Amino acid sequence: MEPSTPSSDHSRQAAEVLPAGECLRLLASVQAGRIIYTRKALPAVELVNFAMDAGDIVILTDAGNALAVATQHTVVAFEADEFDAVSGRGWSVTVVGLSREVTDPQDIGRLREKGLHSWPAGGGDHFIRITPGIVNAQRLAYR
Repeated sequence: MEPSTPSSDHSRQAAEVLPAGECLRLLASVQAGRIIYTRKALPAVELVNFAMDAGDIVILTDAGNALAVATQHTVVAFEADEFDAVSGRGWSVTVVGLSREVTDPQDIGRLREKGLHSWPAGGGDHFIRITPGIVNAQRLAYR
């Protein structure tokens, strides 16, 4: 049996680099992403749900969990994407920025109105805000 090779329809990938404004618009169109941070001197990645707020990424978590502790005033990466296997089209956005806890009571009240929930369920008393510093994105199409 011969090894299978990709069909000509899927053998090449075209990528279009997107401007920062489009990157943030795409992020606002989905609810889940991955936060990448350092935990015990090792890289850690967690799937989180999030919301956009004034150009920042906001995550809700428990105040004492590893994510909340490790992301206080530190640089993190965040990634979200969307891909349709049927059409072969999608996008991926990566953000690098400073994360910090949200402490202002008015800000917390406004963020609670966004309906953001923490994963896993049952927690969520600590908002983390990530202000984008470096934003990269690509629109993907397999041809």
